[in-house]
Amino acid sequence: MKEPNDVIIRSVTKVAVVIIFTFAINLFVSGHHFPGGGFIGGLTFASALILLFLTYDIESVRENIPVDFKVVAAIGVLIAVLTGVGGMILDVPFLSQSFGYFDLPIFGKTELATAVLFDVGVALAVIGTAVTIIMSIGDDR
Repeated sequence: MKEPNDVIIRSVTKVAVVIIFTFAINLFVSGHHFPGGGFIGGLTFASALILLFLTYDIESVRENIPVDFKVVAAIGVLIAVLTGVGGMILDVPFLSQSFGYFDLPIFGKTELATAVLFDVGVALAVIGTAVTIIMSIGDDR
């Protein structure tokens, strides 16, 4: 059987995935002060991966991105929970956050907050869960 000629969709996907990944990072980073954050950034990141699954077959993407997304989801949940428990160790309520301003070499005066760690955990949990669900739905085995 002849292979389909999908040069256009593959070319567009390569560009679109880079744009979607960049937008996902923007949503994640801006989520501390503006709408966005770990959840929507993670969903956007997962949507780029799903676009790769739709354009190329799942096995090709798995070979190029050899990540077990169940482990990614578990690590994300662990990070999110440990961020909450970290406050309890310091005798403050669960999920209390702390922040401060630091003078970083390249960035200058920058705010660093523990809420970003929680958002990293949420993003990883969402990415891992969404991609695992899509892979199990689309798996032919």
